Parts: sequence; C-alpha cells; structure tokens
Amino acid sequence: MKIYNNVNFIEKKFVNSVLAIGNFDGVHLGHQELLKKAYVFSRKVKKKFGILTFDPLPKDFFNKTDNRILNIEDKIDTVKKFSADFFIKQKFNRNFSRISHDNFVKKILLKKLSVHSIFVGKDFRFGFKREGNIFFLKKFSKNNNFKIFIINFKKFNNYKISSSKIRSLIQAGKVNLVNKVMGRPWTISGRVIKGKKFGRRIGFPTANVKILNQIKPLFGVYSVKIIFNKKTYKGIANFGVRPTFGSSNPILEVNVFGKNHNFYNKNIKVLFIDFIRKEKKFKNSAMLVSQIKKDIKVAKISLNKK
Repeated sequence: MKIYNNVNFIEKKFVNSVLAIGNFDGVHLGHQELLKKAYVFSRKVKKKFGILTFDPLPKDFFNKTDNRILNIEDKIDTVKKFSADFFIKQKFNRNFSRISHDNFVKKILLKKLSVHSIFVGKDFRFGFKREGNIFFLKKFSKNNNFKIFIINFKKFNNYKISSSKIRSLIQAGKVNLVNKVMGRPWTISGRVIKGKKFGRRIGFPTANVKILNQIKPLFGVYSVKIIFNKKTYKGIANFGVRPTFGSSNPILEVNVFGKNHNFYNKNIKVLFIDFIRKEKKFKNSAMLVSQIKKDIKVAKISLNKK
C-alpha cells in the first residue's frame, strides 16, 4: 500500500480509482464493511482501490483536542488488511478547512484524483463549515461521470456503531464492548519512557507509556496484551495518576507477566482486553501490593478466556 501525505502527491497510476473517503477513526465494524465493499467493487471494475482520510481529525483540529481512537500509524496498519492500493492521510489544516464543498469535489476528487467512484458513509460531511453531504454528492455525480455508493450505518445490539459512541465507551472504561464493536482489541501505541520506578520499588516493574495523539481511557486497571517485535505478551496495566504515591500526571503503566522485559525507549502496542477496576488511593504501599496481586489473578483469568 503506497502512502501519501497529500492529494497533491498522488501518482498518475492511482487516478481514476475507487476511493473510500472518511475519518475512519477506530476502523470499527461499520468502517470495515465500507472498506470491504469498496475493495470488492474495485476488483469488479478492474480499478485501483484507495482510501482518503484526514489527519488530524477535523473535529480535533477545530476544538484543539486529540481524541483519536487510533493514532495514524495504527490506523494505517489496520486498513492495510483491506488490500488498499494507496492511502492518503491528507493534512487537515486551516487552508484545507477553507475549501468549499463544491471545490472539494471539483478540484480534489475530479481534477486531482479523477475518481472513478467513491464510497462514503451515510453521515459523510465535507467542505467549509461541513456544507457538503451525500445529497450534494449524488446530484454532482450524475453530471460529472463518477459513481457514488452510500453505506448505511451498521448496528450492534440495536444501536448505531459510531466513532463518537466508541469514544464515550472508552472514557467509561467499557473496553470489552469497545472491542466487540471494533472487531478487535482497542490499542494504544507509544514509546516507553523513563518513569519514577514506583512499580519496581514494590515488586511490580512497569513499562511507562505516555499517551500522545489519542483519546485517554478511564483511570483504572486493565488486563492487556503487549505487542513488541511481533511477539505478544500478557500483562496488566494501570492508567491514571498513581494517587497512592502522590503523582499527578496521567501515565499508562504496563506490567508484563513473568520475565521482566526491558522495553525502555522502544515502541510497544498495548491491547486493552478487559476493565478490572477504577484507580483508587491506598493508605500505604502494602495495601496497594495486596490489591495488585488480586488484580493480576483477575487479569490472568480474563486473558485466558480470550
């Protein structure tokens, strides 16, 4: 899959392709259905298949937040599984945000990309002040010789699967449900940084990951899987401020079961499997150690079921 940072850099061999457009934040089951249908159609009409998404998310850009379900690297890794020929992570900045919905279609989809057809979700909005929608696209496509396919919302347990719903579930600690509507475990990736070694002092050394460019989960303890160098390990993680030790900056601490692994200054992936309990302050480290041992037993049971 060829990756581009801007529509201006697209190569000639990828024009006149089938294009899936959207934020695809989380690449949940609804997104996956859209991508699968776009791929199947592209092969049917013997065209290249590409994905156009935006980085940062437009909502985060305007609100000056960083609430992505997946960082851009994990998003790219995930969509590779859908056999796209190319991926455009269009830089979303002030200039791009001012492009009218009309010019987005005329100058980008038609002039730069010469799209054969596009696949979008039912709620797709685009252009300055989000004035473009699927009705505009349908009307425009009829007069400009490209096809448009609108994919309806996918449901899970009678509610619409959406990125905003997944974000609220993550912030509520409901990662088990998040994993069901995403079709795989929710993941945080990051570099392991030097910590204050609180865990090591009490017999549970941890790899500390500062969460960047991504939504933060509910403060608490989770059963997790850790991927490093294509190997998977089981463990337990705490995200929070470590109130027992009087810390204040939120950090993700991961303890790998068994052998003590040195992940310092390396990139790891943390897959959230189950929520165990909320973070709490203990009167002393001995009480914390006692609770951690209980948490590990619960985590191992949880992980053995997966």
